[in-house]
Amino acid sequence: MSGLRIVSTGRYIPEKCITNDDMKRFVDTSDEWIRSRTGIVTRYHADGEKTYEMATKAAKKALEGAKISYDDISLCIVATVSGDYATPSVACMVQRELSLREDIPVFDINAACSGFIYALGVCDRMLDEGENALIIGCERLSKILDFTDRSTCVLFGDGAGAAVVKKEKNGIFYSLMGATGNKEALFVGGVNEEESYVHMNGAEVFRFATGAIEKGIKRILEKANMSEDDIDMFVCHQANARIISHVQRRMHLPKEKMFMNLQKYGNTSGASIPIALDELFEQKLVKEGMKIIAVGFGGGLTWGSCLMEL
Repeated sequence: MSGLRIVSTGRYIPEKCITNDDMKRFVDTSDEWIRSRTGIVTRYHADGEKTYEMATKAAKKALEGAKISYDDISLCIVATVSGDYATPSVACMVQRELSLREDIPVFDINAACSGFIYALGVCDRMLDEGENALIIGCERLSKILDFTDRSTCVLFGDGAGAAVVKKEKNGIFYSLMGATGNKEALFVGGVNEEESYVHMNGAEVFRFATGAIEKGIKRILEKANMSEDDIDMFVCHQANARIISHVQRRMHLPKEKMFMNLQKYGNTSGASIPIALDELFEQKLVKEGMKIIAVGFGGGLTWGSCLMEL
């Protein structure tokens, strides 16, 4: 059996920090209102930076940690819903910026907040044993927010996370992905449309998200023939503290195994899981040999989960 292993990670967060008090400049809200409903304290907004520029910066950090030549990358995937252009893709722009090989597949995935999980699953199917891939989750969501809608604009932030992964013999990796076509719960209008910003039905998204996390964890454990006790850390898409806490209590999972950093970054969509992974490694909360489950859920509606050994 062969599977993916994370070789290294990296992240990039813009300098411009937006506090809950700062949000009062845009909408009728307060620090207490935001914290109590979401757990978010700050988020970061890109100031003049392109999506591909943030993605490239995160990628460089991951590649530095991998200690491999850029020519050793056989695949590059970017998970994003906020690319700079309809085409070229963010991945193509990263390829140009890093001078990656021109004879490799390079493309974006749009699965909203599940995008990084989708990218991992696609990687596992595309890579041959011994090959490396560069996977990036990157979002500049501040450009698609309606700053008159306090139910959405306070939630989202910008950022990028990246990972170099390798297909290895004896690697442990399982993934599941799914979707239910649903525009009513969450959508962003197309390029240059009047409604080209985030629309969300919060109550419906909460119901979907909590169910998706629980389903994602249970099904991936069944596929791997493991139990919750075999898992060292659960990394959920960082959307809302109440969503993660609800699942933790409902499934009776140890609180210390449910990683959360959304209080700092807000919901960074496809970037949230790789940013979280990079913090886990940086803080030495995970180490080689540990098993983690990562779960994403987002617009589409999409969901995905994966189980891997580090």
